[in-house]
Amino acid sequence: MTAPMFPLGSVLLPGAPLGLSVFEPRYLVMVEQCLAGDGRFGVVLIERGSEVGGGDVRCRTGTMASIVRAAPIEEGRWRVLAVGEERVRVLEWLPDDPFPRAEIEVLGDGPPPSPEVVTGLGAALRRLLDARSRAGAGASATFADPGSLDAEARHQFVWGATAIVAPGPFDAQHLLECENGDDRAELLTRLADEAGELLRLSTGEQ
Repeated sequence: MTAPMFPLGSVLLPGAPLGLSVFEPRYLVMVEQCLAGDGRFGVVLIERGSEVGGGDVRCRTGTMASIVRAAPIEEGRWRVLAVGEERVRVLEWLPDDPFPRAEIEVLGDGPPPSPEVVTGLGAALRRLLDARSRAGAGASATFADPGSLDAEARHQFVWGATAIVAPGPFDAQHLLECENGDDRAELLTRLADEAGELLRLSTGEQ
């Protein structure tokens, strides 16, 4: 299917919010057309270059976004709130006329992560949150073993865990490109443990 696309310098993951301040004329046109339709557009990471004026190199795997709220905040500028939905893959970029567009296919999350793998991710999240609590950067947390969740809920747990780990754009892109839940959860577990270790080193904790 053909979809309007919004290349960005950040990664939108399924379930995550996306706030945009839209001022470039082509994207103002895009927002108006989205609002006149189903309110959906694709978001992809810009690998190199800039979203302003084109000439960028864009990732092929992205996320569909659905507009939740949009309003003009001043002449020539809109504030848009959207939320990430399903993963998509760009099959072909179309001419940026009047805004970026692409032929895309919708991707699922792949096979769900196993109970054992999400249990390991849950443990890594607890370690990270405990490290932040000891550093005075947040509170520790307790939650039920995610391994007891059903398959769809395990997918949702993994996507939700990205908000805790807060990976950088390229790590987030790698998470988005994972084709199954186990790979995604294992990568996020490693990132959580690395973040916790860096925090412990920065605070001198042994």
